[in-house]
Amino acid sequence: MSTKPAASAAKLDLVLEPDDSERLLNLCGAFDAHLRQIELRLGIEIRNRGNHFQLVGTRKDVGRGEAVLQQLFNLAADDTVTTENVHLALTEQFGDEHAVSPDDDDAKMRDEVVIRSRRGVIRGRGLQQKQYLKNIVTHDLSFGIGPAGTGKTYLAVASAVHALERDRVRRIVLVRPAVEAGEKLGFLPGDMAEKINPYLRPLYDALYEMLGFERVARLTEKNVIEVAPLAFMRGRTLNESFVIMDEAQNSTVEQMKMFLTRIGFGSVAVVTGDMTQTDLPKHMKSGLRHAQTVLAGVPGISFTYFRKEDVVRHPLVQAIVEAYELHERDEEGQA
Repeated sequence: MSTKPAASAAKLDLVLEPDDSERLLNLCGAFDAHLRQIELRLGIEIRNRGNHFQLVGTRKDVGRGEAVLQQLFNLAADDTVTTENVHLALTEQFGDEHAVSPDDDDAKMRDEVVIRSRRGVIRGRGLQQKQYLKNIVTHDLSFGIGPAGTGKTYLAVASAVHALERDRVRRIVLVRPAVEAGEKLGFLPGDMAEKINPYLRPLYDALYEMLGFERVARLTEKNVIEVAPLAFMRGRTLNESFVIMDEAQNSTVEQMKMFLTRIGFGSVAVVTGDMTQTDLPKHMKSGLRHAQTVLAGVPGISFTYFRKEDVVRHPLVQAIVEAYELHERDEEGQA
């Protein structure tokens, strides 16, 4: 059901060219499902006949709707438009409100970072992801902090692969605290890499997507891609490496300090984490939370903070993140 626009709503007429029936069907989706998705998210009404569309709603939301329809129509020329495509296009329209000031030169992202991989071109969606990619390129140490589904890990791995393939670094090192997420997993068989691999699955999934299974296996055998459990990093110095520490909220203060002091010459480090999903014992302080305070303002270090509005997974994920945030705030208010 379409959302009822306000009485003072603006109207915008949009004609999409060329008038291609198959392309328009691809854009609208089965039973106009994509149009309904746009209506519900923006709070507008979309009427269409052929390639003629009329959008009714507030001036700002109608403008967003026009941009989304044009973007998806361009996509429909070569690819099948999915509900995920619609969600991502909508997310980009809301991204500007939750990033830094549009008057800031960095926010304009004139020199946007674009990564080319075997799966095609990878670029940031919305200003926060674009800023994150730019921070990784321009800083030796970058933090990406925010809820699940905002692309923190995926973009870090993409940046690592990009750096490796262009000889910016000589190896990729994957690090993650081996903290069980509220479950007792018991004894895990195998060598060190096999024991830690289940904890590094999100990193490997991204590597497989960008490099393929066989190449990842070959590079792992040659130690170009290395599995490094956080607890075993002590005493090492990582030179000419791209180091990714994932799920950093589960590191202790001592572990975080130890990890950050492993960075050597020619290396790049990216630390990702979500402070709402800490699995440490309640009496133990998160190294990621501590690092935000201690390292704020230190030259050469960047922090990118993602919000629920930056979630690029299934739309339901954003709603779940928001629901948990509201519940936690209510609990804190009652405490």
